Amino acid sequence: NYITEELKEKLSQYVEEVNAHKPGFIKVVRHSKQEGLIRSRVSGWRAATAQVVALFDAHVEFSVGWAEPVLSRIQENRKVIISPSFDNIKYDNFEIEEYPLSAQGFDWELWCRYLNPPKSWWKMENATAPIRSPALIGCFIVDRLYFEEIGLLDEGMEVYGGENVELGVRVWQCGGSVEVLPCSRIAHIERAHKPYTEDLTAHVRRNALRVAEVWMDEFKSHVYMAWNIPQEDPGIDIGDISERKALRKRLQCKTFRWYLVTVYPEMRTYSDNIAYGVVSGRPTPETAAAEHRISSSQHVTLYGRFKGNGSGFNHADCSHCP
Repeated sequence: NYITEELKEKLSQYVEEVNAHKPGFIKVVRHSKQEGLIRSRVSGWRAATAQVVALFDAHVEFSVGWAEPVLSRIQENRKVIISPSFDNIKYDNFEIEEYPLSAQGFDWELWCRYLNPPKSWWKMENATAPIRSPALIGCFIVDRLYFEEIGLLDEGMEVYGGENVELGVRVWQCGGSVEVLPCSRIAHIERAHKPYTEDLTAHVRRNALRVAEVWMDEFKSHVYMAWNIPQEDPGIDIGDISERKALRKRLQCKTFRWYLVTVYPEMRTYSDNIAYGVVSGRPTPETAAAEHRISSSQHVTLYGRFKGNGSGFNHADCSHCP
């Protein structure tokens, strides 16, 4: 009842009051069914008419002057997609925690993560310079028409997760760029629980496989490996990706290898793998010794997970951001 009251009656009343003084200033798009974050953002873009569109979570607060650096940068280059710099709002007391300046990347499960700015940025010794970023955390600003030209978000994805990585990878491979602007700051609530669905992981995994199959070429095996599912007959329906593959061909996009070498060299890759999977139980000196013997004698990288005593470990960097 609280949500109904706040997001329907009270929101409608607020919009009417604002639009009475500024006709058409606020548009509200309502869906007849739950569409999820990804398609909802695209429907918001379709309702927009301004030259520049900003797609944000509802649980953010904006610093004074956040927009001017973004608009200036997009005016300079309409093919750059901008992320502001993030600070954290603690969900339990709304205290603001300042975060260091970061680029934005992902692990092989395609969970987003913060990265140190590249060496080229530090060498400039200019803390206001744009930070070249391999991907996006999720909130971004873009030239409205360029967003359409580059393919919007993948509306074949479901609910939540992976769309930010897919967009970042696609933009880089297809002739654009992604930057984080230090002079544009927002604060974001890192929630303890995401309310979209009870089984969020299943949707994130499915979305990640769509990204892998369309954009990652021979490196798509890394995504299957990270999620510990077989590449052949994984048993997961990722939907029709023919339109996304056609988009890649039409835009004459570069390879994912180019992306890893040129844009995201920090991303660790794995070769000559003999197996991957989950090892259940308590680690012992014998299992550690066996892993060492295999790695030393066959010159392979073992990629997998250990699960035991309620703990988990993944050789990939597991630092997740909200």
